[in-house]
Amino acid sequence: MAWATALMLAVAMVCIPQAVAMDDGTATDAVTVDIDTATAPVTAQSGYHLTLDIANPTDHALPAGTVTLSTNVHYTFISRTDIQQWAQDEVGIPTPQVLAEVQTPEIAPGGTATVAIDVNADNAVLTSIAEWGPKPLRIDFHTDGTSVETHTFLTRSAEGLDNATPALNVTVALPLSSTQWQVDTDDLTTLLTDDADADSDVVSLSKTGEAQVKEQTQLLNNHPGVQVIADPTYLDAMRMPIRSSAIMQPAGFDITAYAAADTSRYDRTGIRAEDWNAATALAQYRQALGDDEAELDAVAWQGSASWTQQALTTAKRQGYDTVVATSDFSDMSLGIVRTDTTVVPTDAGDVTVLAAQPVLSGLAQGQATSQAATAERTAGGRLARFVAQSAFYQMEQPYTERNLLICLDSSTDTATLDALLSAIEQSPWLQMADLHTLMSATPSATGQDALLAVPDGDGAGQAVSERFTPALDALSNANDVVIRFRDSVLTDAQEESMKASEDTQALARQDADSVTHRSEDTTAWVNQLLAVNRRCALHALSYNATADSATLAGPQTIAETLSNAVRITPIESLNVVSETANMPVTVSNALPYPVRVQVSATTDSMTIVTSRLVDVVVPPTSEEQTTLAIRVSTSGTANAQLTLLDREGNAFGAAQSTTITSALQISDMSGFIIIVCAVLLGIAGLWRQFHRVKDPDE
Repeated sequence: MAWATALMLAVAMVCIPQAVAMDDGTATDAVTVDIDTATAPVTAQSGYHLTLDIANPTDHALPAGTVTLSTNVHYTFISRTDIQQWAQDEVGIPTPQVLAEVQTPEIAPGGTATVAIDVNADNAVLTSIAEWGPKPLRIDFHTDGTSVETHTFLTRSAEGLDNATPALNVTVALPLSSTQWQVDTDDLTTLLTDDADADSDVVSLSKTGEAQVKEQTQLLNNHPGVQVIADPTYLDAMRMPIRSSAIMQPAGFDITAYAAADTSRYDRTGIRAEDWNAATALAQYRQALGDDEAELDAVAWQGSASWTQQALTTAKRQGYDTVVATSDFSDMSLGIVRTDTTVVPTDAGDVTVLAAQPVLSGLAQGQATSQAATAERTAGGRLARFVAQSAFYQMEQPYTERNLLICLDSSTDTATLDALLSAIEQSPWLQMADLHTLMSATPSATGQDALLAVPDGDGAGQAVSERFTPALDALSNANDVVIRFRDSVLTDAQEESMKASEDTQALARQDADSVTHRSEDTTAWVNQLLAVNRRCALHALSYNATADSATLAGPQTIAETLSNAVRITPIESLNVVSETANMPVTVSNALPYPVRVQVSATTDSMTIVTSRLVDVVVPPTSEEQTTLAIRVSTSGTANAQLTLLDREGNAFGAAQSTTITSALQISDMSGFIIIVCAVLLGIAGLWRQFHRVKDPDE
């Protein structure tokens, strides 16, 4: 083993490609062989059990054939390049020992056959394995005219063997958050129309989210070694909060994207710095537990951008002394894995960065190490590679104390997570360590050395432009509407006449109790609306890419409701038979507070005009009528456009239009004067015609 270890160290400087995303079930016209389940790891008593899915996407039947499993019990992977090239079918490692051979049925066009292979623990090939660790496993499917070869790994546990080594510490971290948020439209309507204290219930977990909580609770009860870094708003939404090792930023707010963007755009959404800092996270955690003295470390989770120097400084100023880097921070060029904690100096103080081991974390999150590693298209194949890779890492430096961070994905289905965690627990070369142990470990770099590890680019790029920009625009526009109503539409008029009018109308509407208990100050109500906007915005701007669609609906609904709550009642066509007239205009207000607005009127005629502006104060949940003066100089028709303006003169809501028809009759004093003038002019013309001196030629 000494020579093998030395050789491994000599060639380990060549790094393995980082895990890249790969879609399962990629469309192809070729026959595929995918791993559904596989025994990982193999012990002296487990035997080896493999389930394969053979898919026939062609337009002809696939004849019955055979699947052969073969391995090399004496082969030891000596480098990362070695193990990766085998996964990608780029190296011809001989596999002379046949582990099993089974028959496969005929597969219809477009069909799939599931083949189960069971190898007993006393199989001669299995019992001949003398050293623990990953072995190459070749899967050959053959039928008339079709052959498919897939490379994976059979990893033998040290159980029952004499060459066991100390375990490698791994901290398995699960970011506990949810994408299953919903906006309760009934509670939101109540808040908008009745001034009820409903904002705490407006944003909640959907039925799917509540079911997810039950599944996650059971999963974590079965695997207590998992270190949960929880979104405190998620814990607060649970009936019984899940045990946690640390809390992250509220709603999983994407700090790295925020630091990489123009932060003024976030300010327009109404989000404040205190909405997502560590102090608020702790306060929400205490609220979830109902314990004002509860304490828990706050650890910021990476978002869609990198932990740049600016992002780390932002996190530190928000009270986060420790952050988790899920990508872009681990230096794979070092050739060997290590405890990857880095203490980075920033203008706000030192920040400890816990960097995830990229290959193991990528596999755990459903990513293949490369597209050429065909066995890793499925969760079963990735699990086999995960177990083999972790064993290889331990064998690289079997007596060096290290602690690797493995980051999970909360969106992964619980069955897949359960299989992964069970495999880790059954791998004696791995020892699950807690988060505090990792945070307290001796850092791999500090000071100027640590600065070299900080990514140069912001890493946001397309993610910010394609996802966050539309969300920021929508949230900003919605928040602007609330601010506008607060400052330029709602009024705190306290006149006795207004109060009396409101009370009288309330009794008529039979909602006097609501009016009696309603505050005369709009501040508290508007603050509730802004609080709902902020809660929705935090979720919409979280690192969870699928959380924004539902939560964006809340601010948009508030904006639309406010804009439509104050409106002009449609007006029927108006007939005018004199030079002056009045046009009645009714403005309704569905909000629980009075509003002061202006009605603007314009016509498309020079001869039929209206007064331009009229002020109107409308009591809460009622309507008020005002009039607009009309002046007519001739008969005709004009179209009048009526628009609501706020106190700053800006239009809002839907405009109304009506037709004004004038049939002007000469029936008043002005008409008499016109007639008299016409008669006098006529008489004068006749007198002149008869008395003028005629020309002799006439």
